[in-house]
Amino acid sequence: MKPGSARNLGTEPCVLSVWVCLCERGKTEREREREREMEGRDWFRREVVPFSAVFAVDSIAVGVATLFKAANSRGMSYHVFLVYAYAIAALLLLPAPFFSLRSRTLPPLSLAIATKVGLLGFVGGFSQILGYAGISMSSPTLGSAISNLTPALTFIFAFLFRMEEVSLNRRSSRAKIIGTVLSIFGASVITLYKGPPVKFTPQPSLSLYLLGDTSNSDWVVGGILLTGEYILVTLWIILLKQIMKDYPAEFTVIFFYNVIVTFMNAIVCLITEHDMSAWRVQGIGLASVICSGLFERCLNNIVHTWAIRLKGPFYVAMFKPLSIPVAVAMGVFLLGDTLHLGSIIGASILSIGFYIVMWGKAKEEMVDESVESLQKAPLLQ
Repeated sequence: MKPGSARNLGTEPCVLSVWVCLCERGKTEREREREREMEGRDWFRREVVPFSAVFAVDSIAVGVATLFKAANSRGMSYHVFLVYAYAIAALLLLPAPFFSLRSRTLPPLSLAIATKVGLLGFVGGFSQILGYAGISMSSPTLGSAISNLTPALTFIFAFLFRMEEVSLNRRSSRAKIIGTVLSIFGASVITLYKGPPVKFTPQPSLSLYLLGDTSNSDWVVGGILLTGEYILVTLWIILLKQIMKDYPAEFTVIFFYNVIVTFMNAIVCLITEHDMSAWRVQGIGLASVICSGLFERCLNNIVHTWAIRLKGPFYVAMFKPLSIPVAVAMGVFLLGDTLHLGSIIGASILSIGFYIVMWGKAKEEMVDESVESLQKAPLLQ
């Protein structure tokens, strides 16, 4: 053996091990970069996309209400509006029942389920009549504010129907009670107290003909009608949850619901609208009908269903107060509405009450999840 050969044999494994370590380190760094990219994409998909989608459809819903207000001020009947809007939504969802009938996982559509869907259509249709009658007498801003009563009303009905247990010893129950009281008080302030106008009345950017500022009596009646709408909407949500337990096919149920509401409003419209020319819609009336059927009745339901599955109902409900400033901006800049101090004060109180109720609900869900995880955990031997 040549001198130094043993030394070379000893150093070769060291060089090889260093090279392997460097390769593994480079591979690890590339994997970390790839993981960071994947985490960034996953965060974008889980956080940015749902936020943008839910905020967009809620803003579109406010825009549809603003378009309807402008069309209604030009003489379009809200009964005709509802007939056409729900008919468009029903046509868009027409393939849904055929896919449901071919599904082997769904139970058969029994008479009991069909009866519940019919009741759902009656409750929802009547709520829409009240809601659009209320907007026609007040403004989309009031409608957006009153919509924040939904969690408080849901809590009240869940307590009355013994669907929810209330204990004053729990912080979550106390929070929901306080939030409910604040929500109702805020809605009362918006409805009953207009207050002085805020000195900010720019010219509307769209030449939408309006009948002028609503009177105090019309504003109060509009607020009462909108409150009645969201009382029925709360019952509608409770009934829909019961139907989903028996027949978990959202699009099919919404399709039949749209059909029922279409026929219901068509009958009401034939009784109330004696002038057949009221059925002709054009211009901004046609635009409001198409946007309502396409976006509010169809796209809104799809996005909310997807977001509830991905993030839960609490996440979707959190966007409700964000519709108030959107409605205010659209009303002031597009319709030339007058913003009153009572609307600002009442909407602020109502939004605070809304978030207190939702905080209490979130705390209860966290407690329920922790109890469920403890029950599923194996006992120590």
